[in-house]
Amino acid sequence: MMLWDHFQAFPVLWLVVTLAVFLVASWINVKAGKTPFLHPVLVSLSIIIVVLKLSETDYETYMEGGRYIHLLLGPAVVALAVPLYDNLATVKRLLVPLLVGCISGAIVASVSAIAIGAWFGLSDEILLTLAPKSVTSPIAIAIAEKIGGFPSLAAGLVLITGAMGCLIAPLVYKVLAIKDESVKGFVLGVGAHAMGTAFAFEYGMVAGAFGGLAMAMTGAFTAFMLPLLMPFIGL
Repeated sequence: MMLWDHFQAFPVLWLVVTLAVFLVASWINVKAGKTPFLHPVLVSLSIIIVVLKLSETDYETYMEGGRYIHLLLGPAVVALAVPLYDNLATVKRLLVPLLVGCISGAIVASVSAIAIGAWFGLSDEILLTLAPKSVTSPIAIAIAEKIGGFPSLAAGLVLITGAMGCLIAPLVYKVLAIKDESVKGFVLGVGAHAMGTAFAFEYGMVAGAFGGLAMAMTGAFTAFMLPLLMPFIGL
């Protein structure tokens, strides 16, 4: 135990563990036919939680190594602008439909979650936590904290929403005969945030670019819209 406590203090240990777990999770996802229910993010999260519990490692110690990966999140998001810039002409041409789709999608995602939760008799705190489920985790956590929800639960709901969005989207495209990559990507970005954007790249660079655009637009609009919307729905 003394030896483990010694190794635990090295941040690079948890960096290596995180990378190794993600590689294993990616392998599992490929073997399972890339099902969204076994998305590498969900599997990695589950495995790391088990490892931390078994090793009795607190979150702060883990993040000493995990923060190096966390620092790459910003550049990774900014990098999404590259394929978007390559399709700037298409964005300009579709600007009005994109704005309408983003605004209506964000409102429907929040209001429908609150309405269904209220129908099941959930508490106000849970309803406020459900409201930002369709935006990327950092924004959802901040929104939930601001409007009176549970930030940690909001992060979990975001992952579930992303997985469900990736699972349902191909069926929707097939039923509605959607072939346009930009539409596929934008739908995934609005409904399934970062996980949907990553999935959109499987359809092509154009789909990934529009997924990133939708994720950013929806997150920004939801962060502005939800606090203003709460008084009108009695929360």
